[in-house]
Amino acid sequence: MKDALAAAAQESYGRIVATLIRVTGDWDLAEDCAQEALATALEKWPGEGVPANPGGWLMTVARNRAIDVLRRATVEQRKLREVLLLSAEAKESEEWDDDRLRLIFTCCHPALSLEARVALTLRTVCGVPTGEIARVFLVAEPTMTRRLTRAKTKISTANIPYRVPSGPALSERLPGVLAVIYLLFTRGYTNDGEPAFADEAIRLARLLRRLMPDQPEAAGLLALCLLQHSRRRARRDAAGHLLTLDQQDRTLWDHEAIASGLALLPTAGRGAYATQAHIAAEHTRSPADWPAIAGWYDHLVALQPTPVVRLNRAVAHGFAYGPARGLDLLAEARAGGALDGYAPASAAEAELTARLGDRIRAELLFRTAADETTSPAERHALLGRATEMEDA
Repeated sequence: MKDALAAAAQESYGRIVATLIRVTGDWDLAEDCAQEALATALEKWPGEGVPANPGGWLMTVARNRAIDVLRRATVEQRKLREVLLLSAEAKESEEWDDDRLRLIFTCCHPALSLEARVALTLRTVCGVPTGEIARVFLVAEPTMTRRLTRAKTKISTANIPYRVPSGPALSERLPGVLAVIYLLFTRGYTNDGEPAFADEAIRLARLLRRLMPDQPEAAGLLALCLLQHSRRRARRDAAGHLLTLDQQDRTLWDHEAIASGLALLPTAGRGAYATQAHIAAEHTRSPADWPAIAGWYDHLVALQPTPVVRLNRAVAHGFAYGPARGLDLLAEARAGGALDGYAPASAAEAELTARLGDRIRAELLFRTAADETTSPAERHALLGRATEMEDA
């Protein structure tokens, strides 16, 4: 029963909140009514059974609760009539989707800080409990509650419109929405991340792709998330230690997700997310086509000439055209000190140096990278590589 409620909540929570925000203009009321609908379901469904339309049932309960609250608050009749006319069944397929899209764009408005955008999206669109969000952001739950309250207050006081932008404004705003979803994904996909957050990001990426089928970067983002996430179960051994790509058991990969990601690539364009998706796609092949990967990184660095992208490009060229070439590009990426103290840069230099045959220096670099990382799993893996260099 709890599984049925969890599935219904995941599918319907954001739609309920989004619709009630549109109708009432009250974020807190919308969230409270959605939560009360879920609590009512948990109370009634074990005895009455799961309804044929769980989402519609939850919407009706939440709507009726909103009506009761508004009546007691003597809200103006126009707003009350709008709530009374709200129909879960009549508008479920079209209006709910429009509401969710409005909610996503509102939560991801550039007037809010990036952290606030991610947290607000998790809370209102995905229904993730505040305590879980606080844990990932490494703050106390009351602190996160205050941050969410401030974000919603800013939306109100700054008169941030509850709508999806159109025309040039859409082109300006969409990258910010995609960035929030991808940041949410990476918070779940990183070695010590919260897997459920990656799942939520993929769900949002699917929704965005379905609601905005004419936006290539939405397809690119979804493809990237699916292809990267497909390898998650194979990234650690039975003891929980990290495995490199060549060490992974490919039978543990999610091949359905890989197929879905590959199918999106023809419509994904050549933007930054699509380019990274093409790189991830190459990594699903055995053996990997490193010259092709290097070519995609050449394209990506033209789009995003950041030190981290340049670092990854150096590694790809090192595997494609020899470690000396990779080390030369890595030295260029390090220029200016942007990668100083960055564990992946030291690890990349260590790997390329080992391939060049200088195991003594490679061991030192692996140990340097282990000291620089904050991830226990990465530290264990890097020290393991240092030991391999020492024992060789």
